[in-house]
Amino acid sequence: MFLTVTLNAAMDKTLQVANLQIGLRHRCAPGLVEPGGKGINVARGLKALGEPVIATGLAGGRTGTQIVDALADQGLLNDFQRIRNESRTTTVLVDLVGGISRPTEIVEYGPEVSPEECAQLWERYSYLLGGATTVVLSGSLPRRVGEDWYATAIREARRRDVPTVLDSEGQPLRVGVAAEPDLVAPNQAEAEELAGFEFASEMDFSMGLDTIVGLGARSAIITRDSGCVALVREGAVTRRLVATGPTLEAISRAGSGDALLAGYLAARRGGRDAADALRQAVACGAASTQTQVAGAFDPRDATVLAAKVTVDELAAAPT
Repeated sequence: MFLTVTLNAAMDKTLQVANLQIGLRHRCAPGLVEPGGKGINVARGLKALGEPVIATGLAGGRTGTQIVDALADQGLLNDFQRIRNESRTTTVLVDLVGGISRPTEIVEYGPEVSPEECAQLWERYSYLLGGATTVVLSGSLPRRVGEDWYATAIREARRRDVPTVLDSEGQPLRVGVAAEPDLVAPNQAEAEELAGFEFASEMDFSMGLDTIVGLGARSAIITRDSGCVALVREGAVTRRLVATGPTLEAISRAGSGDALLAGYLAARRGGRDAADALRQAVACGAASTQTQVAGAFDPRDATVLAAKVTVDELAAAPT
């Protein structure tokens, strides 16, 4: 069973606004309200693909209750640690002008978490780890949670022979990568910050993958609007691949990277090789851009789109 960990879970509200302008009043149709956060989005994608998954993390206050209740209503198995302070909310503004989607995200920092609550979370994580075949650690950390939390969680999972996947940002990502996760999956901006340089060409992406793996990750996927690039180790073989999806008019790109990761993990669990897994991954990510709910997609749409995804070898960077 997959275990996803979302320490900074949220209730996401998505609103469609025409011609968004700061300082003006806008009217819109009722928005969509869904539980969110990277790990929850990945769990949603895995469930859509028929994979067994349980979501855990932190949930506080009335917002936390809404998150847990909504997940239960959707049939997504979850076991969150309750905390005193309020979980965050996120507002996504989708501005549709001339058929072009321009999402703007307003994201709260998240609650403060006490040392006692952190200890209770660790006990819950350790217990759930016992039934996990893969653990996915995703998203930002709430306030007063140590920046080494992911790194410690990865080391504990490795000690118990449970493969780990990390998708975060900033210092938690950097420290977490040093703990040697099996896979790290940042987006382009997060990868550029981690590698220390911008990616302007395919060779830059190849160098970025090498840098990230050199920091400790066994394999790496860098997501981008057109698809992803990846360095994947299959036994003694290292493959560098670039997967490119079809050009679609997006409704919202929020959570598309999480859908991509869910597609990849499900395909790998099903025994598919790296190239075929990336094909499904990019198709799932593309399908998710056709919905307003972050990371949600119809697997049937992903199946159709997979035939339009190209996967090619990526040249190695010069040494």
